[in-house]
Amino acid sequence: MVMRTSVRPEPAHPGRRSRARRLLTAGTAFLLAAAGVAGLSGTAEAASTLASAASAKGRYFGTAVSAQYLGEAPYVSTLNTEFNSVTPENEMKWDALEGTRNSFTFTSADRIVNHALGRGMSVRGHTLVWHSQLPGWVGGLGAADLRSAMNNHITRVMQHYKGKVVAWDVVNEAFQDGSSGARRSSPFQDKLGNGYIEEAFRMARAADPGAKLCYNDYNTDGVNAKSNAVYAMVKDFKARGVPIDCVGFQSHFNSASPVPADYQANLQRFADLGVDVQITELDIEGSGTAQATSYGNVVKACLAVSRCTGITVWGVTDKYSWRSSGTPLLFDGNYAKKPAYHAVLAALGGSGGGGGGGATCSVSYTRTAQWNGGFNGQVTVTAGAAPITGWTTTVTVTPPQKVSATWNGSPTWDSSGNVMTMRPNGNGSLAAGASTSFGFTVMTNGNTSAPVLGGCTAS
Repeated sequence: MVMRTSVRPEPAHPGRRSRARRLLTAGTAFLLAAAGVAGLSGTAEAASTLASAASAKGRYFGTAVSAQYLGEAPYVSTLNTEFNSVTPENEMKWDALEGTRNSFTFTSADRIVNHALGRGMSVRGHTLVWHSQLPGWVGGLGAADLRSAMNNHITRVMQHYKGKVVAWDVVNEAFQDGSSGARRSSPFQDKLGNGYIEEAFRMARAADPGAKLCYNDYNTDGVNAKSNAVYAMVKDFKARGVPIDCVGFQSHFNSASPVPADYQANLQRFADLGVDVQITELDIEGSGTAQATSYGNVVKACLAVSRCTGITVWGVTDKYSWRSSGTPLLFDGNYAKKPAYHAVLAALGGSGGGGGGGATCSVSYTRTAQWNGGFNGQVTVTAGAAPITGWTTTVTVTPPQKVSATWNGSPTWDSSGNVMTMRPNGNGSLAAGASTSFGFTVMTNGNTSAPVLGGCTAS
């Protein structure tokens, strides 16, 4: 996985570690366009996942996604079930898209975008202009060439995803840490001067007038010199008609850099400038009650600010987090829901997320028939110690296998056609310990290996 570059902590946050970058932001239109909530229906289910509970509050709930894990069944199942917004983790960075000048490679980013759009999720683009993860050729350009390259990159990338990406982090991390409030040294700042940010936003508006345009940064979560500098820039942009729609707050927290006491007030002061605010890269190191309380407080702060349009956590599972040793996400390495998950769901007004004696389920597989060229499979879904009202699981076949028919379930597919997410078709409600099943036919095309089941998520 492409790792992000380091970020220097400002003195008030000594625990901030260097980090792989991520981000995105989106606006209200993004939210509402996003998703009637990707693939979710019914009041009971609408309260039982992060995406549907957030949608009921007029927000989106997203995650950063890495294309390399879209072949892993539990990853895809959790993504499809719990989130309705997607941010490519590294696949839209400059080095990934334009490693050689004017030669663009969209394959990995397209895979994420197509997966999301195929499930009614919205996509936030991250990021167009950033000092890090730049190919070497960018830094070697003179001022005139650099301006041309920057504007060309913005235009080509945004036009490729026009109508598909609802919001872009146009410029990322342009300010220094510390008490100066100064701009960060970068090829863009050093050669083009302070005007490069405004130019980037104006170019972005021309490239895709329908996309939300956002500025994104870290260590701006509370009121401090850095956030004050960003605030002054946004206020100036709004006063002069520079197109900016939203501001992203990355919100990477740990015990040495906790959620600031003035977090909500800081979000509100930006919103009062007339921009949407989003929490764009949320993760909180820790475990148990302390981590859960911090996550809940972040969600409550967003809900208290009417223009806080959504939350993105920076990854699906602890095991793939950029700081995995700190276990900072909502799902552990086995995709089990952590106390932090339940705190977030509760803060969003949802219920039932499973775990902690709540709704759970398990799945098992049996091959029920086989012939030359194909076989039938059956998956049995069994409720845990409490009744459930719905379930979701995934079935992954190995190419060139293809599923040709299904029964007793409602399937959806990933972009590869290899991962089937199955939901109930009238057989979602099960008493404690009771079972139901669904079936499918696999055309082997020369490969007779058994399909791989993902975890079972109950509501």
